Amino acid sequence: MSKIGKAFEQGKAFIPFITAGDPCADKTVEFILEMERAGADLIEIGIPFSDPTAEGVVIQDANIRALKAGITTDGVFDIVRQVREKTQIPIVFLTYVNPVYHYGYDAFFKKCQELGVDGIISPDLPFEEKREIQETAKKYGVDIVSLIAPTSAARIQMIAKEAEGYIYVVSSMGVTGVRTQITTDIRAIVAEIRKVTDVPCAIGFGISTPEQAKDMADKSDGAIVGSAIVRIIAKYGMDAAPYVYEYVKSMKDAIR
Repeated sequence: MSKIGKAFEQGKAFIPFITAGDPCADKTVEFILEMERAGADLIEIGIPFSDPTAEGVVIQDANIRALKAGITTDGVFDIVRQVREKTQIPIVFLTYVNPVYHYGYDAFFKKCQELGVDGIISPDLPFEEKREIQETAKKYGVDIVSLIAPTSAARIQMIAKEAEGYIYVVSSMGVTGVRTQITTDIRAIVAEIRKVTDVPCAIGFGISTPEQAKDMADKSDGAIVGSAIVRIIAKYGMDAAPYVYEYVKSMKDAIR
């Protein structure tokens, strides 16, 4: 079983997201290790990009801060290298295709394999175009994590049939960000997925409170949280580690 599969073996998974290089590379390493200590099962690491079209203002601002601080794709790989000196927690990159294309598909996925990056999510890569990177990713043992959105009704089973690693079920329309209420019928989406695959489903977009995380995890295999964590880092900067730890612990405790 892959490391991603094992992340879902012990019950409901909590998956935090962090933007690499915000506020700096060393702190990103520290925050990731604190999130694991707090109970995170898998870490999503965002590779900063100048035009993150799926992101709300919180993560957009984090991308800008990281780029201004000088983070590069090689810098992100170095963060992973440092994390791998301490832990083998599953890691998935969230990145737009542009940085991967410019790095070179073969070079990028080879580096992922060398450093133990387990998967990749590309919000701007439609299902119909994923073959652009699929063969190379498979060559180096990197799962392409599929996104299924509320608008995907006619496409849910088509996407799910080819899913690997886990499925990122988008809870709400629009961009990433904290939401006071999630009204999408998550159970119905997961039920459609379950007709064709047993690949785990984790719910993301809009989750910020322990109650929301528990509700979403009860309806699926886990919860993904990004903007709420990035907002803590924006608030406390270099001193964010204990606040990130406490937040992640509260979320993981809620979904156990």
